[in-house]
Amino acid sequence: MAAKWNGGHSCSVLCLNVSAEGLVASGAERGELALWDGGGSPVAQLRLPQAEDVTSVVFSARRPSALYASHGETVSVLDVRSLREPLQRFRVNEEEINCLAVNDTDGLLAAADDSGAIKVVDLESKKVSRSLRHSNICSSVAFRPQRPQSLVSCGLDMQVMLWNLQKARPLWTVNLQERDREEESPQSAGQLFNPPLAHSLSVASCGNIFGCGAQDGKVRIFRVTGVRFERELEFQAHSLGVSQVLFLPEAYWLLSGGNDGKVLLWDVSGSIGKQQKSPAKSLHRRKAQAAASSRKDGKLNKVASDEHPGVVPKLSIEHGEKVNWLSCAEIKGSRIVLVADQTSSVSAYPLPEP
Repeated sequence: MAAKWNGGHSCSVLCLNVSAEGLVASGAERGELALWDGGGSPVAQLRLPQAEDVTSVVFSARRPSALYASHGETVSVLDVRSLREPLQRFRVNEEEINCLAVNDTDGLLAAADDSGAIKVVDLESKKVSRSLRHSNICSSVAFRPQRPQSLVSCGLDMQVMLWNLQKARPLWTVNLQERDREEESPQSAGQLFNPPLAHSLSVASCGNIFGCGAQDGKVRIFRVTGVRFERELEFQAHSLGVSQVLFLPEAYWLLSGGNDGKVLLWDVSGSIGKQQKSPAKSLHRRKAQAAASSRKDGKLNKVASDEHPGVVPKLSIEHGEKVNWLSCAEIKGSRIVLVADQTSSVSAYPLPEP
C-alpha cells in the first residue's frame, strides 16, 4: 500500500529529487516547490516567481543544501536550509525547460528544453559553456557518473545522443525509429503508428549502462563503449508510453513508470551482463528482438521475457495514475520509491531489499 504525502502542494506534482542527506524536493504546477522530511511531512514551501510550472528539481551532488529548479525558461538556485527567494537565476534557455542535470563535480548544469536545445552552464563562471541541440523537444538529459564532461540525452525526435562537452556535435546518435525499421517484419508495420518518442533516460552508477523509456511502451538499455553506444537489451515494459526510467544504486536495478499507471521494478543484470557481448551474440540478440517484434502486442511481454529470462518485473505496482516522475529514497534503513502523478500528493511505496 502507498503512503500518501499530502500538504505540500495544491496542484499536480511534476518532478522529484532526493538529496544525499535524504531531503526530498518536489516541484508542481503554478510555481509550487516543497521540501519533505523522511516521514513525508512538508518542512518548507515556496511559490517561485511568475507561478510557472516547476518542471525539474535536482540537488547538487557535492552541496546537498543547493537545489536547482527549472520553471519556464528559468533555472533558480535555492538554499534548502532557508527556502526563500532564489540565490541566483539563470535564464539561458529560450523555451520551457523539461529536465535539469548537474554533473558529479558540481561544475556543470545542463538544461534541456522544448526547442530541442541543451544549454550547459559553467556554475563557476555562471555562463553558458556549450549549446547542444536535438531537432525536436529534448525531454531528458543526464550526466554520466565519474565522467563530468560526458552526458546522454533523448527527445521527441526519437534520437538518443552521447555527448562529450569538448565537442559541439554528438559523438554518437541512434534514431530509435530507424533502428526499429531495420528489425521490422511485415506483421510489425502497425507498431510504427506508435513511434518511439523518447521521454526519459537514466544512467546506471557504473556510467556505462543507461536506459531509455519511450512512447511505444518499450525500455531500451544501452552500453557505452568509448565514443559510441550499442543497444544491449529491449523489452516491452508498459502498455502505454514509458514516462520515466530510473536506475537504482544497485547493479542494474531499474524502475519504470508509465502512462498506463504502473510502476515496475526490473533487474536487468542477468541480461546485460558485465562483459561486452561478442558480435555473434549481438547479431543473435538483434535477430531475436526482430522475431519478438513480429508478434502481436499482447504477446510482446511474454516473448521478451522468454528471450531474456531475467527481464521480468521484480515488483509491479498498480499505481493507477499516469506517472510524472519517479525517485528513490532511503528512510530509516528502508528504501521507498516516490511517485509523482496528476494529483497534488506524492506516493511512497516500499521497495524490496537487493
